[in-house]
Amino acid sequence: MLTAVTGLGSIESTVAKNLPVVSIHQLGLCLSRASASVLNLNCSLILLPMCRILLAFLRGSQKVPSRRTRRLLDKSRTFHITCGVTICIFSGVHVAAHLVNALNFSVNYSEDFVELNAARYRNEDPRKLLFTTVPGLTGVCMVVVLFLMITASTYAIRVSNYDIFWYTHNLFFVFYMLLMLHVSGGLLKYQTNLDTHPPGCINLNRTSSQNISLPEYFSEHFHEPFPEEFSKPEEFTQNTFVKICMEEPRFQANFPQTWLWISGPLCLYCAERLYRYIRSNKPVTIISVISHPSDVMEIRMVKENFKARPGQYIILHCPSVSALENHPFTLTMCPTETKATFGVHLKIVGDWTERFRDLLLPPSSQDSEILPFIQSRNYPKLYIDGPFGSPFEESLNYEISLCVAGGIGVTPFASILNTLLDDWKPYKLRRLYFIWVCRDIQSFRWFADLLCMLHNKFWQENRPDYVNIQLYLSQTDGIQKIIGEKYHALNSRLFIGRPRWKLLFDEIAKYNRGKTVGVFCCGPNSLSKTLHKLSNQNNSYGTRFEYNKESFS
Repeated sequence: MLTAVTGLGSIESTVAKNLPVVSIHQLGLCLSRASASVLNLNCSLILLPMCRILLAFLRGSQKVPSRRTRRLLDKSRTFHITCGVTICIFSGVHVAAHLVNALNFSVNYSEDFVELNAARYRNEDPRKLLFTTVPGLTGVCMVVVLFLMITASTYAIRVSNYDIFWYTHNLFFVFYMLLMLHVSGGLLKYQTNLDTHPPGCINLNRTSSQNISLPEYFSEHFHEPFPEEFSKPEEFTQNTFVKICMEEPRFQANFPQTWLWISGPLCLYCAERLYRYIRSNKPVTIISVISHPSDVMEIRMVKENFKARPGQYIILHCPSVSALENHPFTLTMCPTETKATFGVHLKIVGDWTERFRDLLLPPSSQDSEILPFIQSRNYPKLYIDGPFGSPFEESLNYEISLCVAGGIGVTPFASILNTLLDDWKPYKLRRLYFIWVCRDIQSFRWFADLLCMLHNKFWQENRPDYVNIQLYLSQTDGIQKIIGEKYHALNSRLFIGRPRWKLLFDEIAKYNRGKTVGVFCCGPNSLSKTLHKLSNQNNSYGTRFEYNKESFS
């Protein structure tokens, strides 16, 4: 028995030396299968962050009681981008693997396994496999669509021409249809009769038809000499286990499993889109349009049964401006139980907002700042979709919050300030640090009245420390102030230059020892990175800063 085992081990080592461990053909097939699994997973996960209603429901419901868990929902955009980058990387691996497969199918064509080979004859042009087969043609089309979506998603394209990004990103539906067709070609197959034709078995019918004896077959396939324990090949065949093929191998195409991966998220997304279309099918009633300094426009409107929480945003769609394009804007005024009016502030940047302003506001020669709702005034039809959740909803759930705004980034905090002006007692918030940095002195007039009313309210209620307002003018030629006698309270809180963030964090930590401070930022990326870094630093007062951020850049 010992001799037989030793001899078998020698023959196995001989087989290992005569056969490569992994051939290039096997490597290409393995990479194509492995990358396909990763692509299927990411193509399903990338749809989940696009289900905005689901995210808003989870953020605002008690189903997710943990604030730390709810903060993970704010990373949905980052998660979406990560899945997109992963799809790009593994699409490159998948394409490279199939290019190797197409070449191997053509060069290594075998008449013994005709149904297994994708090529129709030896040395067939691999380009025919790419452009004349369903998997090849759909794969090429998907690469083109993915390339358009990738290039149009870059920061430069989104800033210079948002329309290109919007229209190309909607090609994802075409991509998914091509993906479903791509897997229906049956390129990869598996063997169905492994029990009667195991791997490595010897086909006796084939050797007899070729007039080759079994010893000659071993001598031909094992070029190294047999072990000394076997003096003759017959002794090897008599003393070792040899697998004999009972029938010819049979192959069958793999059952397409891509739909199992993406059908659930895709159906969820389509159902949400249908619900959003039905919900936003009725236009809003525009109450007034207000032109503010520094190219900012405010729209106040009402809609039946519309409810929203402070910090949420809506999506505006005006068919007169663009049939397909729409844009998100943060609510600066939320409806309450006593009033149904809600509003948004728009910064006039880009083609869409410029065309939208021209439809709502009269020519500048008319010198009219406020246009009240008049029956003769024909505003264009305006539809809204939402509201949707944002990180700023959590600002009222902290005992202490630090809100930092850069320019037009003040809009998420405006609805929060309006809510506090109505009634602050139902919320957990007991101290608010509000920092607003602008380049132009006139920009502070967007919400100067709101800030003054809020300041006066808490002074009258003997809570002057509830709101700490600090306004910073980053660019100026000298000492300036907000014009108007009623803005005297704000002029005393206006500083020239930029905030000294390190000193500001130390001061907040000192006066709120051992407490948790929610940090919220809406502004440029440079400002966001600075606050994020300071929030992660330890301090000697035991104060913990939790960073929340939204970027419009």
